[in-house]
Amino acid sequence: MQTHELVPHPAYPPASVSSVTARIIGRDANWLRVRWRIKGAQGLVVSKFAGRGRADGLWQTTCFEMFVKPTGGNSYLEYNLSPSERWNAYAFDAPRKGMRELTMDREPDCTMRPGSSFAIFDAAIPASAVPSVDCDYAITCVLEEQGGTKSYWALCHSGDMPDFHEPACFTGELAAPTAP
Repeated sequence: MQTHELVPHPAYPPASVSSVTARIIGRDANWLRVRWRIKGAQGLVVSKFAGRGRADGLWQTTCFEMFVKPTGGNSYLEYNLSPSERWNAYAFDAPRKGMRELTMDREPDCTMRPGSSFAIFDAAIPASAVPSVDCDYAITCVLEEQGGTKSYWALCHSGDMPDFHEPACFTGELAAPTAP
């Protein structure tokens, strides 16, 4: 699957992080698997393990996010995934309209693997919580570094402030799953 170079919002440059790549690494009947690779991650602030479970406000520190909407539609889903293993998922009727928690029959699985100069964050989102039609997606992250620097990474940005909900950011294409 395609590897995407995420770009930081120009108003919020990173301190040490030099690049972020992201890609969907698999989709089957059980999971949608996504991987982020952060280069220059030695100063990254990573939430301590808190165990699985829903939590709000994950984007206030290092957090990995994916947005998925059926191609041609206005409604979309947002998945927030933390290195702490906390998560949340929301459904929207239109950009930032009609927000509600998305019911999921199982929890996402998240793993953060730090390296000496890079880190990898893997997430598995339950397939039952992803539309089973052709979709457009936005893949993003908020990275907090030591000293309080926060950068906002996405496939693209529009506007003076970061807004991952902006329809122009949904540039990835996710094909509907095929029958086994």
